[in-house]
Amino acid sequence: MSPLLIFLFMLSGEEVKQVKAVSTVLEERIPLTDIPMIQNSYILDQNGSIASEIVNSRENRRFVPLEEMPEAVKTIFIVSEDQRFYEHIGFDPAGMTRAVLVNAKNQSTDQGGSTITQQLARNVFLTHEKSYNRKLSELLYSYHLERTFSKEDILEGYLNAVYFHNGVYGVEMASQYYFSKPIGKLTLAQTAFISAIPNNPALYDPITRFENTKKRQERLLNELLEGKYITGEQYRAAAAEKIRINTQTRTDRYPDYITYVHDELKQLIAEEEGYTIKLSKADSAEKERLNEQLKNRVQDVLKSGVRIHTALDPTLQTRVSDAFKNHLTDPSVQGASVVIDHRSHEIKAMYGGKDYKKFDFNRAYQAYRQPGSAIKPLLDYVPYLETTGAGPDSMISAEPFCDKEYCPKNYDEKTYGRVTLETAFKRSYNTPAVRMMNEVGVEKAFSYLEPFKFSRIVKEDYRLPVSIGGFTYGFSPLELTQAYSAFGNDGVFSKSRAIKSVTDLEGNPLYKWKDEPVRVWQSATNTKMRSLLTSVTESGTGTKANHPAAYTGGKTGTTNDYNDLWFAGLTDAYTAAVWIGKDKAESIESLSSAAPHQLIWRDITKNR
Repeated sequence: MSPLLIFLFMLSGEEVKQVKAVSTVLEERIPLTDIPMIQNSYILDQNGSIASEIVNSRENRRFVPLEEMPEAVKTIFIVSEDQRFYEHIGFDPAGMTRAVLVNAKNQSTDQGGSTITQQLARNVFLTHEKSYNRKLSELLYSYHLERTFSKEDILEGYLNAVYFHNGVYGVEMASQYYFSKPIGKLTLAQTAFISAIPNNPALYDPITRFENTKKRQERLLNELLEGKYITGEQYRAAAAEKIRINTQTRTDRYPDYITYVHDELKQLIAEEEGYTIKLSKADSAEKERLNEQLKNRVQDVLKSGVRIHTALDPTLQTRVSDAFKNHLTDPSVQGASVVIDHRSHEIKAMYGGKDYKKFDFNRAYQAYRQPGSAIKPLLDYVPYLETTGAGPDSMISAEPFCDKEYCPKNYDEKTYGRVTLETAFKRSYNTPAVRMMNEVGVEKAFSYLEPFKFSRIVKEDYRLPVSIGGFTYGFSPLELTQAYSAFGNDGVFSKSRAIKSVTDLEGNPLYKWKDEPVRVWQSATNTKMRSLLTSVTESGTGTKANHPAAYTGGKTGTTNDYNDLWFAGLTDAYTAAVWIGKDKAESIESLSSAAPHQLIWRDITKNR
């Protein structure tokens, strides 16, 4: 049935039972369960402060309940837009007529012919297309809204939906945008000022047409006075008050970390809603469809208005950024870092690169580089200690080693005899590490990496050269930091996350990670490894990373031709990895002796 026929039927004066039949048709054709409203979402730091406000590209809005709005806002809009709001059934023929007469008398367009309900229907459910069919649809929606919701619900929806120009929707965001404070804190003059805008947003744009807005504000105040909603004294004070626009910029700090939060939110929703399992079983065509579906689902969640509670430590995030600025001064060299609180399994800070801009390539979790000797603790020493029962004082050969045509050399190209595991570790000798993997077995050694779920390990990596970092693709700083966090948890690995939980704007829980810890190596092995890691910072290749702390330990990593410099390690509280290099692999040997990666790590993790 077309909107025109339904509308004519409604106005035909037929008996009540026929009107009820129309109502039934409306319920079937236009099922209304709520008043949908695109809202802003928020990423919060560990203190609950807003780190980033996620604004939909079409509607910048902060929803506020009707009871939190000042009475002046409600009164102004009812008086100026729909004086018979509490009496009509969604549309008001008498009001339309009155608007035409008033506008003709005043030679203005201040009086609109549409009711508040009609405007809500147009803003939320329909378009602003100027056609008879759209107008009749608007009347039908308005009638149906009135039958479905209370007047308070409709007014609340309208005041949150109405457009205030400059991409701003709803009275709360208008107040925040134009005066940088919540609607409940506005003066009467300021309330009337922003209330002047929606009648004709382009004409009453406070930024470009301030005088137009001010004149309409004064007319609105006069209407309140004539209607005896305010006293003469209140009117004079409000009319005389000087209006100063103080536009608010959207909160959007810490782009390195926030970019990752967006990515992790997608992972969390995929995990919670079953996409992860479906994607693992899908063919390429189905994966493409599911990924598009997941992308749309994430956008729907963000449009609904959520709070994403994260572990972001603003002080630590700033410290990481400052450390790179202070120690990585070569403009051609990039860097990345991740800091994890291994006690709570939370990602506290992330550095994606110099001059990082939101949603740029994030080296902290998207760059995969060869790890060099930074992989030795995980792939060589842990499996060897576990399977042989050896300890830091056990002896091993550092003499030349060959397996067919593979004959690795020590980093300094020198030859050594038998040394302790501690000496081999802290001085990063290569031949002992290769011997360890060879004795344990490549497959067995790799089994210790499986709990970490490194994403770029391929079957071609299952060979001896990887014992000293010769992987096909390598690891991201995030992956390496995650793995090293097991050294801070007695050999138990639990994936660390940036997102602690996702709630709706009222605080009701929506999503939360359900990670389960996994023991990767024995407690005794972990104790031995922590001793070895400490030897590196006390008297080995990582002394420049050392600083007074309850515990400090780590491992350096240098790849062939000095293309990458790493330091990964932990204190009693934090696990962190620092990588420096050039995006297009190139030697940075000139920086090696100064060890900026170690100095950065030191400054990041040192006691506050």
